[in-house]
Amino acid sequence: MFHTPDYYYNISMRLSEVLDDIGVNENIVMKRRRTSLLTETVSTINSRANGKQWTVNNLGSQSEGTTTIGLQSDADTLCCIEDMIVIQDWSEWTPGKLNFLMIQNEKTPPGYCLLQLLRNDAPLPETVEMDNEFVNDTHGRILFKNTVIDATVIEGRQRQGPSAASAAKQGFLAQDIVFAHPCISCPQSLRAWLHQQETNTWPTAEMKRFAKSTKCFVVGVGSRASENAAFEWRISTSLAERCLMFNLNITQIKCYILMKMILKSYINVENLANESYISSFMCKTVLFHCIASKPLCVWKESNIINCLKYCLFTLNRCILNEHCPHFIVHENNLMAGKFSAEVKRQLLERMSTLIPLDGISLFGIQIDNLGERLQVKLNMINELHYVIPQPDDYTISITVVLLTDMVQSVLNIVKTEDGRLETLLHKVIQLKRYYIAGDMLERTACRLLVPLLCTSIGSRIASQNIQINNTVSPQAFTWIEAGLDSDVASSRLKLASIMYCAGNAEIAALILSHIEEQYKIEVTESLCSCYVYKPYFKTGFLRLSNQYGVEDLKYIVAFCVKYFASEINCVPHELQYEMFRSTQEDLLHRGGDDDWMDCAVADSLPYLYFLQYKTYCVLQRPEEQQQALTKLQWVIRTERNLGHRETALNLLGQCMEQENRPVDALQCYMSSLRLRERNNAARFHICRCLANTNT
Repeated sequence: MFHTPDYYYNISMRLSEVLDDIGVNENIVMKRRRTSLLTETVSTINSRANGKQWTVNNLGSQSEGTTTIGLQSDADTLCCIEDMIVIQDWSEWTPGKLNFLMIQNEKTPPGYCLLQLLRNDAPLPETVEMDNEFVNDTHGRILFKNTVIDATVIEGRQRQGPSAASAAKQGFLAQDIVFAHPCISCPQSLRAWLHQQETNTWPTAEMKRFAKSTKCFVVGVGSRASENAAFEWRISTSLAERCLMFNLNITQIKCYILMKMILKSYINVENLANESYISSFMCKTVLFHCIASKPLCVWKESNIINCLKYCLFTLNRCILNEHCPHFIVHENNLMAGKFSAEVKRQLLERMSTLIPLDGISLFGIQIDNLGERLQVKLNMINELHYVIPQPDDYTISITVVLLTDMVQSVLNIVKTEDGRLETLLHKVIQLKRYYIAGDMLERTACRLLVPLLCTSIGSRIASQNIQINNTVSPQAFTWIEAGLDSDVASSRLKLASIMYCAGNAEIAALILSHIEEQYKIEVTESLCSCYVYKPYFKTGFLRLSNQYGVEDLKYIVAFCVKYFASEINCVPHELQYEMFRSTQEDLLHRGGDDDWMDCAVADSLPYLYFLQYKTYCVLQRPEEQQQALTKLQWVIRTERNLGHRETALNLLGQCMEQENRPVDALQCYMSSLRLRERNNAARFHICRCLANTNT
């Protein structure tokens, strides 16, 4: 490959150790991949159970395991809308679907196509004039415009190429969501690659067979260099590319990550019009070409510096020639029209400082303290002079984020389940079918989703029962029991609340006592998906999360307790105020993700102590009632991870009113308002409290 200086072996081995330390090792890579595949399975079967013909695919660095904490790679999701299909032959026309015919000719850029709308009653071209989502071309064909994507971009996101992108927030990654349509058969460009005779052994025949069995898509973006960009669609082979990434060895993954770090540290920096002219996808493509052109024996950890040097040399040649061929669709030049002569000059100048790679440029990489770590490994600096996170800290941090992200994805799905009871019952039946017929990922996904849905169904039935005759039916208990193990507390708190509202205070007290025993405060963490906030994890939670799998997290996680309007009779009147928190003016200050504000929502631990306070009051056990009040005050003051602290303060304020302490009550409500100025029931409580005080 290159002449190898003697010290390259030592630098390569130490560099590989540094990457191991920051989570670029086989264990963490596999954890990232498993979590990503499970998350996409949860989303897909949930969509199918809701009657939507969608398939969700997590793509990019997060799903491939080719990232680190410091790289902060975007979370990329491709949502395939299965009832809008792309065909290449009239025989593929499918009734009941919206059919588009793929058109490729001498005018469409390589890797792109046009989509002609077909009739829905016969395999014939549509001829009727359509709305502004379509355009008639000079041949009389009705073509689908990719600008339709603009209408799908919700508030808080903006269109970037084919995706609806949201910017990174504190503690949360940027997200790209791409809506795509499936190709019924393999596009010609992929077929050409599959049948291409390679001189090397990579990709293997088995990898190509798998790639052939995966779907291709079209996504809504045209070529930069095209005059018809508004109604061109890019052919996406992203699943075939993911297959290639999943078959890289750890040295190849490390090379790719190092390329991205170098890209971020030295190439895509200021003075280039704040635009990233060299993308991580280009780096990935360069890596593919390098792997295909060199024997597998070259790609080993002791040779990582040489491997990286070869990748950078290849990237430099691509920039010099302004030609980076897509690995699968070779005719598609990823650098076509990408940068001006001046930008090219700047890029080559920056690349020249990196080639030849002597290790010094690696010392300047601050991402994940890579440069400092490498110098420590090479005994060039004293570790005691630098505060660098230890390998175990990295492993725990990555694992916890992966597992809690998985839980958050489940909560995000069930948080909007305010449909009719019949709809929820149908959904559980559908999930049961997926569980019986599904693979391991689908069965795991069902086990995560079903308990929360069962609790919700049971609570709705109980609310109807209490309204009619103030009792709870065996049917309601059966459903609630099926969902009790969703997490440490939330489902059991719903059961205790039902007992309290039905007048069974003794049973409620027993349930609450059991929950308090199970809720290990030094370990159990509160998780909420109602809105975006940065969680703070306890040491005990971090330690156990690193040992547990995603299904075991239910033993150390407590979800927030959420009641929809259809569950109102299972909610103490003090919490019911939260369902009516918004005035007409407040509604103007709500965002697209604020539907939870129509619900009564409380964090598990403060709700536990509030219910104990109310239950012991009914049971006339004043000493235990005061203990519960003290605990409620304590948890609001000390628990860092409350998503609904303002609601807890509103509940505490009403307890203070019951204690005939109106001044303390008002202080609670004012503190609540400081946390959430708008859409807060504290406004009503203040008015009521002042009115009662004046009388």
